[in-house]
Amino acid sequence: MTELSSRLLPWFEQYGRKGLPWQQQVTPYKVWLSEIMLQQTQVAAVIPYYQRFLQSFPQLQQLADASLDQVLQHWAGLGYYARARNLHKTAQIVARDFHAEFPASLEQLMALPGVGKSTAGAILSLGFGQHAAILDGNVKRVLARVYQVQGWSGQSATQKQLWQLAEQQTPPDQTGFYNQAMMDLGSMVCKRSRPDCANCPLRTNCHSFREDTQALFPQPKPRSKRPQRLRWFLLHRDDSGRLLLQRRPPQGIWGGLWSLPEIERLEDLSDWQLQQVGKSAVARCLSEQLLTHQFSHFDLTISLAEISVATDFAEAFSLQVSENTDYKWISWEQLTEYGLPAPVERILSWVKQHPLKDQRDDWRAK
Repeated sequence: MTELSSRLLPWFEQYGRKGLPWQQQVTPYKVWLSEIMLQQTQVAAVIPYYQRFLQSFPQLQQLADASLDQVLQHWAGLGYYARARNLHKTAQIVARDFHAEFPASLEQLMALPGVGKSTAGAILSLGFGQHAAILDGNVKRVLARVYQVQGWSGQSATQKQLWQLAEQQTPPDQTGFYNQAMMDLGSMVCKRSRPDCANCPLRTNCHSFREDTQALFPQPKPRSKRPQRLRWFLLHRDDSGRLLLQRRPPQGIWGGLWSLPEIERLEDLSDWQLQQVGKSAVARCLSEQLLTHQFSHFDLTISLAEISVATDFAEAFSLQVSENTDYKWISWEQLTEYGLPAPVERILSWVKQHPLKDQRDDWRAK
């Protein structure tokens, strides 16, 4: 037993979470899938996505054999889409190089896309029953408060100190239970705001509790002004009512998902159309600043331009689209077959329910 595990394991036996979907009939595949989904995402939000993933891809081989579009479709709305792309890449690597079975070595796991040291430690301890430390957001918060660790956890010196503490306190036996207990404690008791110190099994060990400095730890990331970006999304509709989608580049926000084409300035619309098809069509309806979507490192304000496409334009564009797999004309009924970013789903849902005109107040009321 270590200083923390001697108090934490009895607490976990009585209060820890044991009914989560990925805790049933545990396999390294299930642990890995849940750990990737839980990165920067709350448990309640992950559960329905995890269940849908497991229903469609019950084994790693099925995930490896799926197309990226299928994976992104299942991920749409969960955010941080690089996780989904790495999930797909990792499944293909494990299927090809390890006969669809996860390797049981820290170094080999960390070589897989999207698998860092903490995720590898979770797979080893929870999936294989090996001794390995973890350091997710909940564990960082607990350790930072118990030992009053100075500095933001993204700084290398602070990160190094937290890892040293995590490895010192992780017991050689019952490692999986201890790691799960640390995550549960951070999620259920040692919360970001209003920690429930009265019911914390570590309060007698906790320097922050003794000195009433819980609110000061962990120390936050130094603030900087959030950048603002403005984009016009283009809603092209042809005579049969189909709309034009564009696959986003594999890197960057919403990587690999299907979205509406976009431009930075409305003045660029004609040039964009001429470049893509050799013809231009006038935007019939404009709705400015319909929606602001917050990303981790900037805010995106979206305006919408509707373009009703005449027959000659549609034919020219159809010719161009047929030679470019990054564009597709699709019907509204086909939307469910494509992985769309959540803000685009919201826009298209609103468009479908309202005759599109400049209804800014209507939009904001939604």
